[in-house]
This record gives sequence, C-alpha cells and structure tokens, in this order.
Amino acid sequence: MTSGHPSPSDAPGKSSGHRSRLRHRILTGQGSGLHDHELVEYLLALAIPRRDTKPLAKQLIGEFGGFSRLLVTDADALQKLPGMGETSVAALKIVQVAALRLLSEPVRTRPILSSWQALLDYLRADMAHLAHERVRVLHLDSKNRLIRDELVSEGSIDQAAIYTREVIKRALDLGSAAIILVHNHPSGDSTPSRQDIAITRDICAAGATLGIAVHDHIIIGRDGHTSFRSKGLI
Repeated sequence: MTSGHPSPSDAPGKSSGHRSRLRHRILTGQGSGLHDHELVEYLLALAIPRRDTKPLAKQLIGEFGGFSRLLVTDADALQKLPGMGETSVAALKIVQVAALRLLSEPVRTRPILSSWQALLDYLRADMAHLAHERVRVLHLDSKNRLIRDELVSEGSIDQAAIYTREVIKRALDLGSAAIILVHNHPSGDSTPSRQDIAITRDICAAGATLGIAVHDHIIIGRDGHTSFRSKGLI
C-alpha cells in the first residue's frame, strides 16, 4: 500500500503526453467520449501526478466491476488495494459526493412529488450499487418538501431491519406530514418480498391513525426500481 505520493522512480515519461490529451478533451467538451478507465486514470493523476495511472485505473475498473460500482465502493475497501492511498481514494470519492450533491438539489429544494424523476435518479445513484442493504426514510412537510433524509438501518447483503414504531415515532418527532420509505436490494432485483410488503402495510396503517401519510415505498436495484404505489401495493 502506498500513501498516494509519487516515488522518485515515478517519472512522467510518455504518460504526460497522454495525460495532456485527456485534459484537452475534457476542456474542449469531449469528455463524454472518454472510456471509464480514462476517467479514473485522470482522477488518479490529480492525486499521483508523477505516476502513470493507466494500469491502476484499469485494475480498479476490473476489480470493482465498472465505473459506477468503483465510485460507490467503501473507502476502506479501496485503500486495501496496492497503489491506493488516502489521496487517491479521496480523488475518486469526491466525484461521488459531487454527483450526489448535483442530483439531490431538486430533491432538496422543490416539492418531492413534483420532482419524482429527480428523486429516482438520486436514489439510484446513491443506492443501486451498494453491496449491503440500506433502509432510509424521507420525511416531508405538508407541502411535500423534504424535511430530513435519514438512514434508519444498515444490514447485510440481503437484510436490514426496520421497525414500525421507530419510523412513526421519528415522524412525530420531526412533525412529518408524510414519509417515503426507501431501501435497496443488493441482488439487483427490485421485486418486493412478502416481508417488504407486510412491513410497509404495517407502517401505512400506523401512520394513518396519526395523520402521517406514506406516499410510497421505493425499492432500488441495479436493474431498476419498484414503486409500491405504482404497483398498487399500498
């Protein structure tokens, strides 16, 4: 493992010319034509300027199964690879942070029900490639604006706990008029399980007695998403 700093033997060589060409393509609006490994290569070059980062970039893409999965990989897992130090990992993770900030802006600033596609795009970018199951609750005010986006449970590859009482209590604490339940299926298949359906209906019933609407439960998978409301499950 390295610290991400160049060693004296990391001479620029011919990689500097290649890097200049990548930079030119990015600055002249041709960045969309770059291969995934070239994007990673350039990001790593910002952190390790005197090293040829192309081999490491290709290794990372191969190891984690693609550009998207690489960006959402846990920082600790990235640092375990030879050649990846804190600076290199941060260069990759800042792209994920920036992308999520960009995608979440309409969700944070507009009524969610009128920005539904933006919400789905944000959730897919954030959760579709996770290797473990995560449950979150979006709390909305009476105008369907986001009050809080909270992670309520994080579990194994196929299970994370969610409890009706805790969800409703938190909604009361925040003064939520409505909530949206969200979780991901690391298997990639967004089909709801019997347990998913049962717990959702329990939360809907409990919320209804206290004036808290459940607008939807969204399951995110690599291959798409499932909306309980659209499927007539709630």
